[in-house]
Amino acid sequence: MKSAQYNKKIIDDIEAVCKKRNVKLTNQRKIVLEIMLKSATAMSAYDLLDLLKEQEPQAKPPTIYRALEFLLEQGFIHKVESSNSYILCPHFSHPNHVSILFICDTCKQILEKHNNEIENHLELLAKQNQFTIKHSIIEIHGTCATCHNLNH
Repeated sequence: MKSAQYNKKIIDDIEAVCKKRNVKLTNQRKIVLEIMLKSATAMSAYDLLDLLKEQEPQAKPPTIYRALEFLLEQGFIHKVESSNSYILCPHFSHPNHVSILFICDTCKQILEKHNNEIENHLELLAKQNQFTIKHSIIEIHGTCATCHNLNH
């Protein structure tokens, strides 16, 4: 689990990005980010909603989906399509990057990496095919080193 000071810095950085982009980080959106910061794993919308209800009992499914939609649009989080869950993006100040997610099928840990070489190849491939990349996430499933060592 990350420290409270680290989490506060992330929230402060996200608030600064919102201000720069002239968008509003509402209290509910901020709470969702704080919940995600405290989590060690990706979370489903309903898991997030259950935790949001602890602070905002009136929250309903549309509440969480509106918050997630905003956070996705701003590049603060990623949707992990293969598990229909959400994680924070450590590269949120660069929303157009290619996200490479290494997903451990055993412990469900997700590690996000960035690679300029892969990103450049994808941009070139898109350009050659007259395609504009809006958003890209590469999900790679396997076993993390910890789980691999436990099983061998």
